[in-house]
Amino acid sequence: MDTSALAASDKAHLWHPFTQMRDWCRPDYEPLILVEGRGALLIDSHGKEYIDGNSSIWTNLHGHNHPKINAAIRAQLDRVAHTSFLGFTNPPAIQLAEELLDLANTQHGIKHAHYSRVFYSDNGSTAIEVALKIAAQFWQLSGYPERNRFIAFSNAYHGDTMGASSLGGVKAFHERFSAWQFPVTHVETVTELTSLPDTDKIAAVIIEPLIQGAAGMRLWPKGMLAEIRHWCDQTGTLLITDEVMTAFGRSGKMFASEHESVFPDLIGFAKGLTGGYMPLAATLTTERIFNAFLGGTDKTLYYGHTYTGHQLGCAAALANLAIFREENVLEQLQAKIEYLTLLLKRLQALPHVSEVRQCGFMAGIDLKQNGVTPYPPEALTGAKVCIAARKHGLLTRPVRDTLVFMPPYCITNEQLESAIAALERSIREVLMES
Repeated sequence: MDTSALAASDKAHLWHPFTQMRDWCRPDYEPLILVEGRGALLIDSHGKEYIDGNSSIWTNLHGHNHPKINAAIRAQLDRVAHTSFLGFTNPPAIQLAEELLDLANTQHGIKHAHYSRVFYSDNGSTAIEVALKIAAQFWQLSGYPERNRFIAFSNAYHGDTMGASSLGGVKAFHERFSAWQFPVTHVETVTELTSLPDTDKIAAVIIEPLIQGAAGMRLWPKGMLAEIRHWCDQTGTLLITDEVMTAFGRSGKMFASEHESVFPDLIGFAKGLTGGYMPLAATLTTERIFNAFLGGTDKTLYYGHTYTGHQLGCAAALANLAIFREENVLEQLQAKIEYLTLLLKRLQALPHVSEVRQCGFMAGIDLKQNGVTPYPPEALTGAKVCIAARKHGLLTRPVRDTLVFMPPYCITNEQLESAIAALERSIREVLMES
């Protein structure tokens, strides 16, 4: 591969997300061009291997080039790649809905009858966007149009479409667009939530269960989700959980809400839904909410996307769920979670690491000067450490000065050791030996 030619063309034509393109387009900067993947490894255009330390932006569950997902996509491709879901349906979408509902309705081995409907979209932002529109229209159709306020949490991140972005509490991502967003009340704690006035005007509360991702892998207090569910029941408010990052085993259970035996009214999935192979999202809800939309055209949910119910995506998702069953993924993951906990203690001991947080197979490592004073944002300290990690065979991205580590489940113990060692070496090189 002609890496130089590819890099020059990229710099001339592309615009990358969450990237300062001035720095990217510098003549002396060579972009990392990824061309192949096997298991927990990615290979660049020079043939160098790296451990995929953030699962390709928190999506890849079982590793790259998994034979079962590859085969499922090829088999579906031989039939048809995509047909419209507007006025039509297809077998993979139907089967996937059945399996998702069965999984989401099962907690601690007991099957419930909470969720009954699945709405497909393309990504995490749209999974939340449709949940907001469903919640708002539900109250309109139910005769309570005054229930039009949404409650989100400080430092929340729920996506970049305008509706989902309105819920966000991370200034760097959302503040400059605030003039075009609908009003949302942000709270920091359950105490603030339960002290809110005019609860009869609240449509829904939304939260990332157990852990906030883009806020820097911030853990919620244990029991908080259950408290919110109780308050929503008392006030008649809908509860939306954003499981875009946490679903499909990341927390150690299939869904994060299961840790506190909570059933939200709406729940959004994306990222790991297809095992990291295809853009696909799903929003699950109840028959009570669905029934409010039955009637004439004035009750129709006018929302959807061209690739809703995409057959290749649904085929990949079905294979992903089959791997969980056939390879006992959740059971085998528990030992790796424990081993990761042990390895992370090495990072916690470093002078410039202020805190290490872990939730299941997700971890955030905070960097501060002498473990106390934040680095200046313009120093891009977290980014420098992650770039340094590349020469030690690890790829990941920071959230500001929080290093994120979230590898595929197929990673071996030896690869886990290598990844944490790469982070340790990179922190030492950038912050302790420079």
